[in-house]
Amino acid sequence: MDPMTENASKSFTAEINLEKLQKIAAEVILPGRFIFRPLNAALELLTSILAWVLGSSLVQKHFHLMLSGLVLFGPVLSFWVSKYSIFANGNHYLYRKFLRSTWGWTCILTGSFIILLSFSARRSISLTLRHLSRIGLAGLLWWGCRRLLTLLEDAAGACYEPLAPVQDTQSSASAPPLLLLHEDQTKASCLKANMMWRGYEVSQETLILCLSCLLLVEELSVFGRHLAQEKRFHRSPSAPLRVLFLLCVVLLFIWMVLLLCLLAYFPAWPSQQLGGALGYLGWRSLYQGWYRLTPSEGSPGLPGEGLFTSTDSDKHSQLFNLFSK
Repeated sequence: MDPMTENASKSFTAEINLEKLQKIAAEVILPGRFIFRPLNAALELLTSILAWVLGSSLVQKHFHLMLSGLVLFGPVLSFWVSKYSIFANGNHYLYRKFLRSTWGWTCILTGSFIILLSFSARRSISLTLRHLSRIGLAGLLWWGCRRLLTLLEDAAGACYEPLAPVQDTQSSASAPPLLLLHEDQTKASCLKANMMWRGYEVSQETLILCLSCLLLVEELSVFGRHLAQEKRFHRSPSAPLRVLFLLCVVLLFIWMVLLLCLLAYFPAWPSQQLGGALGYLGWRSLYQGWYRLTPSEGSPGLPGEGLFTSTDSDKHSQLFNLFSK
């Protein structure tokens, strides 16, 4: 066979196979479009509503008051909750998988959201890193508080080993157990040895839950302004950014539920209230104090600073138009 004829027949066969593959791909993709279109529309509607709620002045001005009221009066619910509920078990799945790694979940999801939001808004690596540094500073604050509280608990408490009293004919059957003091023991080593620790403490779980909730509300509140800016530029935010925003809102809901469960099923006065107060002070010192300074003063800035160009009135009016059309 002529080499030119053979090459022509091979190219023709390749074109036919390519056309077949394109037809098969089109047949597979077409049903997928009908499935993903309503899902994408539902995602856009849900994230737009949540962005409007979190960006509203009501949430911005009063969320910390609502959280403070929950910490103060949440333990009252212990009079009505059932001790046989699944949430009364300290080894519940939510406590094991989320409560013990609260800051890890908050850091990963919120940090990913900040990176994607900042880079999609300005395409600036330096600006993205500056906004991401807020999470690093909050993590440094949490680490410092945790270390300080651990040192204070070890200094203010003592470790005891319960001993059974010696029974004799003159002793009472209901005599209380004796306590043998163990000096030079930390709280962690004392509890690990199945001994009794007595002393003053501050609930670190309540502290990190309150700090994470306040941090999430602050960081997620700017998503509505991002939607307004993208609408003004006739662009649509990417689906991964919307999914990340939705996951952060779900995480905020989980932290609120866990905080309510801790207060209702495991009340500890005034340890939990002190932890909530420290979480509030941490948020206040960062988002209401340091982050309001200028970058020249070593501040990373508030969420959304340098990312949006329109005025606040334009942002709110455009955001409300998302639901009117």
